[in-house]
Amino acid sequence: MVPPPGPPWSLQLFLLGMTTFVSVSGEAQLEFHVGSPRVEAVEGAEVVLPAWYTLNRMMSSPKPEASYVLWFLDQSGKEMVQVLSYIEGRLLSEPRISLVHTMPSRNVSLKLVQLQEQDSGHYRCSVNVQDQGTPMSGVGSLELDVLVSPAAPSCHLHGVPRIGANVTLTCLTPRSKPAAQYRWERLPPRVQFFFSPAVDSTRGSLFLTNLSASMSGVYVCRASNKVGSAQCNVTLEVTSGPKAAVVAGAVAVTLLVLVVLAALVLLYCHREKMQEEPANDIKEDAVAPRTLPWPKSSDTISKNGTLSSVTSARALRPSHGSTRPGALTPTPSLSSQALPSPGLPRTNRTHPPTASPTLGGVSSSALSRMGAVPVMVPAQNQAGSLV
Repeated sequence: MVPPPGPPWSLQLFLLGMTTFVSVSGEAQLEFHVGSPRVEAVEGAEVVLPAWYTLNRMMSSPKPEASYVLWFLDQSGKEMVQVLSYIEGRLLSEPRISLVHTMPSRNVSLKLVQLQEQDSGHYRCSVNVQDQGTPMSGVGSLELDVLVSPAAPSCHLHGVPRIGANVTLTCLTPRSKPAAQYRWERLPPRVQFFFSPAVDSTRGSLFLTNLSASMSGVYVCRASNKVGSAQCNVTLEVTSGPKAAVVAGAVAVTLLVLVVLAALVLLYCHREKMQEEPANDIKEDAVAPRTLPWPKSSDTISKNGTLSSVTSARALRPSHGSTRPGALTPTPSLSSQALPSPGLPRTNRTHPPTASPTLGGVSSSALSRMGAVPVMVPAQNQAGSLV
């Protein structure tokens, strides 16, 4: 509030100080009274702050009246301001503020109209009376609390209202003094009231869990305090369509994941099998022994383990020249040639060794070392008869 024109602050402070001085000295016979130390009013209404003073001794004047009446507003965190002054018959005040009684009067009650929340605070009144030059003063104070009825709240739905789901209904008012308390209910045909823990009465939240089709309806929130109330509503429609689609989608995704996992497992097993087969082949080739292909019809092995004779259908080929097809090639008798004994040492030769005919994959030199005895094998013609 803007202080109205009035006496200088030095005079106001002098009056307050004088009041204290007179009260201490005991010379003052003025008593200041207030109706109640705390007054409550509703925003937009009007209120009277009752205050008056009395004199307790015989005055020299027939009816001494107040010379000064000052009203101040003191709010927390703000500087004290003057809202009304009556000095020597001149009244100055803020808009919406006035004295209840016309001065001069010993009733100095203050009246405020069209109250606002910012009118709340401590109001202090100072009175000064002059009686034939003798000053008498008094000071009184009281507190005004302007209450605000809840403004119209807003209701909202949070969540997807489908069967089996959970949703939250919220309700909030922008202004309320004191703070509003919230209450939820469902309108007919299914009337229902909700209490804690489903309802947070200080925050205005209503929690609905495991929704069903029967929970559909109009839900009303009422915000109220000691001076008034306001309400809002929200419509809840519980549906089942989205849930079926969600379930079908979840099943499809689950099946797809299972198929992918099965394919990965099969691919991994096939890869492991392919890596094991080459390892088994190499192991079998390394362990398998090599056997000599001896002809069963012409090979004879003695009981003591030595090779007695070896016969072959193939004749020894000469180192040079070729035979004509169909011509018979005489085979020299191996018995007439001297073969080196296995026990005799072999002499080194300067010329390279010639290729020796093999029998069944075994060279003649190897047969000689093994103690084989060469024999004469008759030649055969193309028809298979002996020559």
